[in-house]
Amino acid sequence: MELPSIVEALLTSSNEPLPAEEIARLVRARVAEAEDSRARKIEDGETPPELPEWLAALSAVSSEQIIAAIAKLNHDYETSGRAFSLVERAKGWKLFTRPSYGEFVRHLFPGRKPERLSGPAMETLAIIAYRQPITKGAIEAVRGVACDGMLQKLLDRELVRIGGRAELPGRPLLYETTELFYEHFGIRSIDDLPNSTELRRVKLPEAPAESTAAAESQLALSATDSKPEENAE
Repeated sequence: MELPSIVEALLTSSNEPLPAEEIARLVRARVAEAEDSRARKIEDGETPPELPEWLAALSAVSSEQIIAAIAKLNHDYETSGRAFSLVERAKGWKLFTRPSYGEFVRHLFPGRKPERLSGPAMETLAIIAYRQPITKGAIEAVRGVACDGMLQKLLDRELVRIGGRAELPGRPLLYETTELFYEHFGIRSIDDLPNSTELRRVKLPEAPAESTAAAESQLALSATDSKPEENAE
């Protein structure tokens, strides 16, 4: 067996994406299992054959070798005109249908209609993505308008989540992107966003000093269970 074929078998069998490090671990685990089995047979007085050279050679396989194997698979898929390829996402590598076949695949799911985010929603999402974790007040300071509705829409679509509370007066909620966000936009991390480094360094307008805890608490109720604030004495 060759490493690319083993990697292909693992990725086609897994329901979840697999990072290169996890694939390498699984391969090494199979070699260790074979070595342990052979050792037990020797202890029992048997004379088992040596491990096949191809299997023994995988005992120290690295994530770099896995990535090279994936590159070979993708090259083979492309040159043979296959309808899929292996793509790395935030949670690891996964087999995806090529976009050019999307119109055919879409008919497998007639009940799902593509929904586009509005301009204001995309603007709000972009601010969160580049500057997360970020408070609602800071988002509104950039946009210049209230963003409760846009935040609720992004929370409902699970592109954004509440990631805690800021150490600021009123303990405002902090917003950040979800794993679905990375999956939807086909990126592995925030660093894959255009001009990420530059835009994350740009100084943003300061949020108003007034506490926005009351408005955010109402928004949080529909997104996550939160611990009630203690009443001030």
